[in-house]
Amino acid sequence: MTAGPENEQVSEVQTATNVAPPSTPSQLVTALQREHPEWIKDVIEALGEVTAVIPREHIVEVCSFLKGGMDATFDFLADLCGVDRGVEEEPRFEVNYHLFSTTRYYRLRLKVLLNEDDVHVPTVTGVWRTANWHERETYDLLGVIFDGHPDLRRILLPDDWQGHALRKDFPLRGYEPYSLK
Repeated sequence: MTAGPENEQVSEVQTATNVAPPSTPSQLVTALQREHPEWIKDVIEALGEVTAVIPREHIVEVCSFLKGGMDATFDFLADLCGVDRGVEEEPRFEVNYHLFSTTRYYRLRLKVLLNEDDVHVPTVTGVWRTANWHERETYDLLGVIFDGHPDLRRILLPDDWQGHALRKDFPLRGYEPYSLK
């Protein structure tokens, strides 16, 4: 029985991880982008850091793959935070996932861009449990909604707080009754 050409094809990511892992996070992301072009919109390298821009609908797949799908597992979600780029920018918001590999000592940032009128992104609490707290903080301070989150509620500000304090259009002195008169 002979193997057909479809059986002989091995993904570049599998080849890279089974034979010799990519030597840098940049090479790893580039190989992943070739294998799944829909997963990564852009790769940005600056100041020795690698950032991959991910469409929101693929963030859970990408995180799951990076956590357990290769030799250089990104097994630690060091941080997850949001950014308000300003009311004049579109997309206005971004969610940054700072990943770390405790086996290879790689760092990688994933970025999801969100328009002001649709601030929803799927939760990654199923990939890293620590995302629970990070996502709640990002929700509380910026208003990003993590769909599927097990307990999305305020974590730092009072329950009756109006608005999201780290948005650039939030009043510097806050709203009543919390203003600093």
